[in-house]
Amino acid sequence: MSRHKHTLFGIAAILLWACLMGLTRTVAEQFGPIGGAALIYTAASVFLMLVLGIPKLKNFSLKYLVIGGGLFVSYEICFALALGMANDRHQALQMAVVNYLWPALTVLLAVLTSRKNVNVFVYPSVALAFVGVAWTITGDQGLSVSTIAANVATNPVTYSMAFIGAIIWAVYCNVTKTLANGQNAITVFFIMTAISLWLKYALSDEGILQFTVPSTLYLVLTGIVMGSGYALWNVAILRGNMMLLATLSYFTPIFSTLFSSTILGVVLGTSFWQGVVMVTIGSLLCWWVTRSKNKSASSVVTVGHKKLSSGKEA
Repeated sequence: MSRHKHTLFGIAAILLWACLMGLTRTVAEQFGPIGGAALIYTAASVFLMLVLGIPKLKNFSLKYLVIGGGLFVSYEICFALALGMANDRHQALQMAVVNYLWPALTVLLAVLTSRKNVNVFVYPSVALAFVGVAWTITGDQGLSVSTIAANVATNPVTYSMAFIGAIIWAVYCNVTKTLANGQNAITVFFIMTAISLWLKYALSDEGILQFTVPSTLYLVLTGIVMGSGYALWNVAILRGNMMLLATLSYFTPIFSTLFSSTILGVVLGTSFWQGVVMVTIGSLLCWWVTRSKNKSASSVVTVGHKKLSSGKEA
């Protein structure tokens, strides 16, 4: 019974994370990309401290805090600002799909750095994920390099941040297992992210934050959803069915697109959904073809989802 309960906690965490894209974009529209992100991570940090307790820095190794924390903060800033700085809500959903290249990239990096023989199907699986992203960007215009370039040119900064963020998270998932050594600095990493964003906000030209009842409610809700997702996942990975949760987590792009498009009121075309499915299948195949013949590579992805909560998955 306890195993089923903790597995349900993990499923709840995945569904909560699936709502974050839409909620983050909504808060960014009300407070600004940088100010909104800073407020979200501040709210999530407070929530995590209330739930998990106030972290003590002496309990963590300096190497883990510097390298792991640096990667975590860099990823979260890239992704949050990519969502907030997108030209419109539809493009924000594209940023979310670009972000979900990280599972495929995680496996690819694990394979490239491993000396063991790997299944050759991992490479077409990664390629499928990339084609899926390109498919969502081009939409009904037809898949071509010129079309992709034209769409990216409308906001190259956001596309770059989303893609760089995916790479950073892939690196994080590959190195954090060794660095963490069983430690959980997720709350510290959230606080570091919040401080970094406030510093960026202070140096930016964004206006003064204007609080209203609706915007404040959205902010609190987003902070609770983000913090709850990490807290629930942190419990789930200890006693839940990780094989089931790891498999389900690869369907997060579909859940996220469905929930976030509903929250944002964006109607997506068939081609966008086709691209999302390609990214999902590509990532899932990457994990599947490496899980038996290269356990180290496949386990990295599972650890990546664990570290999303125990510091960074999903």
